[in-house]
Amino acid sequence: RNATDGRRSLGFLSCKTGNPIDDCWRCDPKWHKNRKRLADCAIGFGKQAIGGRDGKYYTVTDPGDHPVKPKPGTLRYAAIQNEPLWIVFARDMVIKLKAELMMNSFKTIDGRGSSVHIAGGPCITIQYVTNVIIHGINIHDCKKGGNLYVRDSPEHFGWRTVSDGDGVSIFGGSHVWVDHCSLSNCADGLIDAIHGSTAITISNNYMTHHNKVMLLGHNDGFTRDRSMQVTIAFNHFGEGLVQRMPRCRHGYFHVVNNDYTHWQMYAIGGSAAPTINSQGNRFLAPDDRFNKEVLYFFQSNHTCISQ
Repeated sequence: RNATDGRRSLGFLSCKTGNPIDDCWRCDPKWHKNRKRLADCAIGFGKQAIGGRDGKYYTVTDPGDHPVKPKPGTLRYAAIQNEPLWIVFARDMVIKLKAELMMNSFKTIDGRGSSVHIAGGPCITIQYVTNVIIHGINIHDCKKGGNLYVRDSPEHFGWRTVSDGDGVSIFGGSHVWVDHCSLSNCADGLIDAIHGSTAITISNNYMTHHNKVMLLGHNDGFTRDRSMQVTIAFNHFGEGLVQRMPRCRHGYFHVVNNDYTHWQMYAIGGSAAPTINSQGNRFLAPDDRFNKEVLYFFQSNHTCISQ
């Protein structure tokens, strides 16, 4: 499923739905003339993510990629710039990256109005940067990459070891919002946030056909993740998913108004004393008594608030 299916004109059939994110901008028939309004529409812990709101628009015209010498007009060229940018796309395109896309701070990747796929290669890494918005992108079939030089700013490139193959990897990042993306079938996680990442909202995404969907927290011994705060809201966890929707460690996680359909192992899991506030979610369990676990904790010293 495309993240932009049925949204080319965005026809406003979904206006005034009660979803505060969509109702914030979709009711304006001239939304495309003020795309940056989206930056005011986030909810939850990632609410302060402004992305490239205070910068210029940058239009991606070329689906090509080079890890060290990206050409103007490519997604990588825009993503690594130092100044804020609101990145849009000239047309439908499939972008097969040759290495992880190393995001710089204060960037928005806005796929509205085009069918944009990042697929078939390494995907997106948000590492030790802040204020990133990713909206309306199809992210799938992501592969491991690395053992090569990759540029992360106009001034710097460095050697990258082998990546995990996540769809979106948030590593020490903050003020991050991933919204209305379609994610499936990646080498590791669809969206993982680790190593002290915080102030994150993951909302309105459509996730299917994957094993370890979402990891929030590096490992049980990495106590810096105690400060992690993540909102998981209005997502559809669909067919072919197995586990980790999400799998939480240490921090505080608000899992609210999500739709869970036919997971194969469990839906929400945690260890290392996370606080998980599960509220207003819909769970449609698979028709198998061995797969009906909704909440699964890996050790006894947990905190759970479930409504």
